[in-house]
Parts: sequence; structure tokens; C-alpha cells
Amino acid sequence: MNSRSSKSGGFTLVELLVVIAIIGVLVGLLLPAVQAAREAARRMQCSNNLKQLGLAMHNYHSAYNQLPRQCGGTGIGNAVQSNLETLSAHVGLLPFFEQQALWERIVNPYDDGTNQYPAMGPAPYVGLYEPWRTQIGTLLCPSDLDRTAVTDTGNSNYAFCLGDSFWNCNNDNDRYIRQNRGVFVYRTTMRFRDILDGLSNTIAMGENGRSAGAREIIGDLAYFSTGSPSQNSVRNNPKLEGWDNRVDPARPQYYAQNTAITSESGDVARSRGAAWASGLGMHTGVLTVFPPNGPSFQRGNAGNAAGGAGGIFTMASRHVGGCHVLMADGAVKFVTDSIDSGDLNSAPVGVPHASAPPIGAASNYGLWGSLGSRASKEIIASDF
Repeated sequence: MNSRSSKSGGFTLVELLVVIAIIGVLVGLLLPAVQAAREAARRMQCSNNLKQLGLAMHNYHSAYNQLPRQCGGTGIGNAVQSNLETLSAHVGLLPFFEQQALWERIVNPYDDGTNQYPAMGPAPYVGLYEPWRTQIGTLLCPSDLDRTAVTDTGNSNYAFCLGDSFWNCNNDNDRYIRQNRGVFVYRTTMRFRDILDGLSNTIAMGENGRSAGAREIIGDLAYFSTGSPSQNSVRNNPKLEGWDNRVDPARPQYYAQNTAITSESGDVARSRGAAWASGLGMHTGVLTVFPPNGPSFQRGNAGNAAGGAGGIFTMASRHVGGCHVLMADGAVKFVTDSIDSGDLNSAPVGVPHASAPPIGAASNYGLWGSLGSRASKEIIASDF
């Protein structure tokens, strides 16, 4: 009778370790690809959000033969009984991107049981007014959802382009209105016919970083009211005084420790994108001065209810390498942070300084500045 020896079908320790090592290598190779795919999906959703806003802008113009005002609304009064003419263009666009219900609450008087608010609401940074507290999903970039500080008002990652001349972009003096060169001008009715450079050559909106409370370049605003460098020195030489002297050289994604930040002024609502309903530059304004993801600068006291007279509100995002922009014709493009920004050591167009070009001149901030000006006759390559 023959006997057969039986062999064990199990793994040896060496074989098990080899299998574990192979699995570890595969996971290590796969995870970056998964993260990249997720970010690509978020970028696509962000692009779609801007496309929706672009369609809303065009439908608004078709309905009213003008663009919604940036800083419009009801007249002068206190911050509860009037919005102080500081509403953003987002408010006017609401019924054109499926926010009709919210729009109807705003255009009618509103009683919350404690306060009675008039039609069109109070100032947009009054957090007790429920419509201003409403967070609209279309106004948030998916890449920025989980990194932002909580505020009493609904936030926005999308802002309106004020052009390339930043010094008085929140000032409705006649002289300064002529100085402002963007598609949207403070308290001024604008139309597509005013965009003489062509809708496809002019930026209407761009991404706006939000503060995470970490003094980040892409999400926080530096501000200057007194001291050195003064506001005028930043105006005269934006790069030297507004960038080189304010950024931490050891950590260029953060402000230097001696730089004052608006979100640390005692009111977190004075931070980037903190109120979608507010037309103030710090909330829903962007300019084409510093290239994407550069520093931002608030002129004047950070606690000023009027938001100061302007500043450098730089486009920014948490996408790698740049941000999305919405052209006036409705196209959405991704602009890298290496785009040509010309001579950042010179003052903006139209201000009283020797290095500043006169009103109507070509932008001195290169291709980036030219994309922000609506009627300066610059030649722009279609493949920027």
C-alpha cells in the first residue's frame, strides 16, 4: 500500500511579506493618481460654476440691456434700514442662476421677529439678515470648501473684475470713475457696448481666495492706513511695497509676521470673499495687477464700513498653479500664475504719479493688466 505525503497549501512568511510590499507599492502609486483625479473633478466643477454665472450675466443683460451693478441698491441710511448702496452684482444675478426664491425674499420687506428689514435688505455684512446668511453652492469653489473660516454671512469664491487700476476702485467720484477700467465699475451702470476691446479679450469675473485664518497670501488681505510704507508708497510701487516687503521670504505662501491682516482686525467679515452680497472689493472684487495667487492689499482702515477706497484684490484659488477666469463673452479659461504682469514697480493708470500712464493708456501691467481693461485698445493673443 502506497502512502502519499500531504503538503501544506499556506503562504510562507517571506511570501506574505513580498505580497504586502507589492500591495504597498501599488497603493503608493495609486493614491497620487486618485488625488489628481479628484482635483481635476473639482476644477471642472469650479469651471462649471463660473459658466453658470456667465450665462446668468448674459441673460441679465438680455433682459435689462445692462449688467448688474457692482455696489448698487438702496440709498444712504443706517446699516439696518438701508444696504448703503453696497450690494454686489451677485444679488442682481440671483434669479438668473436658479435662486428665484432667495431673490423674492430679498426684494420684499423681511421680519425675523427681532428686526424689520426693508426691501433689498440691510447692509450686506449684517449677519442677522437671513438672506445674507444663506450660503449658495454655486458661489463656492469645491477645492476651497473645507479650509475656510466660518462667518455670519454667506461666502463667495467668485468676484467681479474691476480692471487694472486699483487705487480708487471703491470710489464714485467722477474722476475716479473714469480711472476705473474694468467690466464692472463701482456704482456705475455698465453695458456690453462699453467693452470696446471685445468680450472675448476682457475678463468679467475671476476666482477669489477665502481666508482660512492662517495669514495665507491667497486668502488674506494686508492693509495699511498709517506708518511706513504708507498707502501712497504701495500705490507708487506695488511690487516693492505691497509684495516684496509684505511676504515672508522663508515661506512665500504666507505674509510676513509684521504685516497687518484684515481678518485679524477684530472682524472676520473683513476678509476675502466673506460676504457674497457685498460689493466691496475685499469681498467680491478682483483686479488684474498682481498675477494669480499673489498678495492682496486693502487701502485704508480694515474696520472702515465703506471698505476703504480700494486696494489690490488679487485673483486666487486653491487649484495648483493658477485660477479660473470668466471672459465677458462667457468663456471660462484657466490662467497660470506665471502670466506676464508687466512693470509692477509702476503706479496704476490715471493716478497722480510720474510712473503712472495717463487715463486711456495701455496697461502697464502686461498681458494680465490688458485682459482687465475693457477699452484701451491693447493687442491680445487669443491663446494667452
